[in-house]
Amino acid sequence: MSLVRRRKVPENERTQVPDPNPDGNEKDKKIIDNKNEIQKSQKQQSKWNCVDSCCWFIGCTCVVWWVLLFLYNMMPSSFPQYMTEVITGPMPDPPGVKLQKEGLKAKHPVVFVPGIVTAGLELWEGHHCADGLFRKRLWGGTFGEVYKRPLCWVEHMSLDNETGLDPPGIRVRPVTGLVAADYFAPGYFVWAVLIANLARIGYEEKTMHMASYDWRLSFQNTEVRDKSLSRIKSNIELMVATNGGNKAVIIPHSMGVLYFLHFMKWVEAPAPMGGGGGPDWCAKHIRTVVNIGGPFLGVPKAVSGLFSAEARDIAVARAIAPGVLDTDLFHIQTLQHIMKMTRTWDSTMSMIPKGGDAIWGGLDWSPEEGYVPSKRRQRNNVTNEDEKIESKVKRVNYGRIISFGKDVAEAHSSEIERIDFRDAVKGSNVANHTCRDVWTEYHDMGFGGIKAIAEYKTYTAGDILDLLQFVAPKMMERGSAHFSYGIADNLEDPKYQHYKYWSNPLETMLPNAPDMEIFSMYGVGIPTERAYVYRLTPAAECYIPFQIDTSADDEGRCLKDGVFTIDGDETVPVLSAGFMNAKGWRGKTRFNPSGIPTYIREYDHAPPSSLLEGRGTQSGAHVDIMGNFALIEDIMRIAAGAKGEELGGDLVYSDIFKWSEKIKLPL
Repeated sequence: MSLVRRRKVPENERTQVPDPNPDGNEKDKKIIDNKNEIQKSQKQQSKWNCVDSCCWFIGCTCVVWWVLLFLYNMMPSSFPQYMTEVITGPMPDPPGVKLQKEGLKAKHPVVFVPGIVTAGLELWEGHHCADGLFRKRLWGGTFGEVYKRPLCWVEHMSLDNETGLDPPGIRVRPVTGLVAADYFAPGYFVWAVLIANLARIGYEEKTMHMASYDWRLSFQNTEVRDKSLSRIKSNIELMVATNGGNKAVIIPHSMGVLYFLHFMKWVEAPAPMGGGGGPDWCAKHIRTVVNIGGPFLGVPKAVSGLFSAEARDIAVARAIAPGVLDTDLFHIQTLQHIMKMTRTWDSTMSMIPKGGDAIWGGLDWSPEEGYVPSKRRQRNNVTNEDEKIESKVKRVNYGRIISFGKDVAEAHSSEIERIDFRDAVKGSNVANHTCRDVWTEYHDMGFGGIKAIAEYKTYTAGDILDLLQFVAPKMMERGSAHFSYGIADNLEDPKYQHYKYWSNPLETMLPNAPDMEIFSMYGVGIPTERAYVYRLTPAAECYIPFQIDTSADDEGRCLKDGVFTIDGDETVPVLSAGFMNAKGWRGKTRFNPSGIPTYIREYDHAPPSSLLEGRGTQSGAHVDIMGNFALIEDIMRIAAGAKGEELGGDLVYSDIFKWSEKIKLPL
């Protein structure tokens, strides 16, 4: 047997055997290629990233939201009320239904006077960036333009820094009619619930009027620019004349209380400064003034807003997400632009605390000393047990409206070393040389001025005006021409005939109208801003050098997130809302020479029992109280002809009478 050695044939020498089925192999290759492509795409699809998750989440959220919205619109209108009654029991009839069953009818014409920020403003003339917005709401409604073109919106909502009137080329005007302030935003009522209930007993547009005005302007400038005061006068005269001579019931809310106080002096003052109605105009045309949540003596909240563009809510938001408000977010310094805009609104200066230390307290005393948050007393009944509780409460120096540091807020005045800031040299602030168009007046004040403010340590109501004059001289120059914050020594002095005093109840007299009645209605039982703990902020470009110190907390002293709180409606402390009716105007005083009867009606806050109840029917909050059934019923009875004694006189839960007695004010 022979062995044959086979040679390995190189690849290039091999004989190519013809493929018997070439078309079939091509098809197989295509199938394989297609399978490979499918496998690659499947691998790519299996890679799930963060963007996919976010898009999926947003898509699902939108779908769920629209489905719920569709179902909500499809359900019977009575379903939410039915579910609420299932959970909480039967709901009481709305006041309009209840009083309609009792046979109440419309009698006195009613005039609503809205407060700051609650009435709509619309554009009549603007710059190029506002094209397409003619007669569209810039304030109120959906606020869509805030998100679409924020800097353009800020530009058009700001007033001229020198005149306090329209900037060149811009005209923003108040919306007119009941729709001006029935809803602040879709679904967020202001006057709508009260209007609907009044309609139940026969009221309609010819017997109801919304005295809308541009709430950004100083009160006298609403007349100078828009003739708003003249329009209110004419409308009241017309309504009285066309309703059988029945005098009007005026219902101001919030800052509208101060605005109407100004009006009552303006309408009787001789022209050209006043309306020329004569000394008996109010007596002839006004039956009752029902003030709701009135900041008669100002609010500490206005101080923090003007000083650092903050209130408690903003300070807490800053602590939670500092990058949103403190940094140059999308090239918009949020708080700086807010300060730039709001410091041109002269109306905000009407709510700076009035009366100084005599009203709000000094370094070591305040009228509210001994306040116990959980305590409620109806009709000012004081027991020995109440006094024992008060003696155990930690001392709170409410008179110190601003303190730099928690230790300063708590220390005795003898332990505080203060260096006067009034004559300090402001110096130059190199950190703010490249601030583009952001103007806050802090850019004109150097590190020396900032340091001097902090070294003064603590500020009472008597120091606040000097403080604001130091940090914002241009703003205060305008404000001092339109508002005053003192206590009159002699109301017969001719200087008090000037309009700057007319909105300060401590520097003006009520009209000679003994048959008129004045109510002060407001909520109680909600922690309300009264004083603040501040700190210096690190120097940075375009920065606001002062911030509320949200790390300052002391539950025993009603201190939370750097804010000392007191009883009130979340915006206006009880002292400001109630003092004039409790003491300043009670009986015949130098502020109320004709002895107009005054009444206090307080509404103890009760939050809604469930989400289905919305904002609640027993709320005492500053705006939500406009849906409070008890308040609405009281107003409707007054509009139908009831007097204060028929309502039961005063209804008091707070310590307003006790606190008022601590204020030694010559009457």
